[in-house]
Amino acid sequence: MTSFLVSDENEKGFRLEDILISIRTDILKRCLKITGDTRPEALHVLNNNMKILNLISEAVILADDSTKVLDRAFGPSGDKPRIGEE
Repeated sequence: MTSFLVSDENEKGFRLEDILISIRTDILKRCLKITGDTRPEALHVLNNNMKILNLISEAVILADDSTKVLDRAFGPSGDKPRIGEE
């Protein structure tokens, strides 16, 4: 059973891209709080967060692409998995 993503057992789960977008939003909010802090530690954390944001943005694009491929090939998500094992 998945904890966060939609699955047979977790019908109220989320799409991967939606979770990633929410995480990206949270990271951006944290970044805004430290942008004025010029201490080396804050700059280091901000730099790391910027790299993470870029990676998450790439992951959102990939997750959205996978959803589009599945929608095109098998139609919208339904009662049973479109690919893989049940």
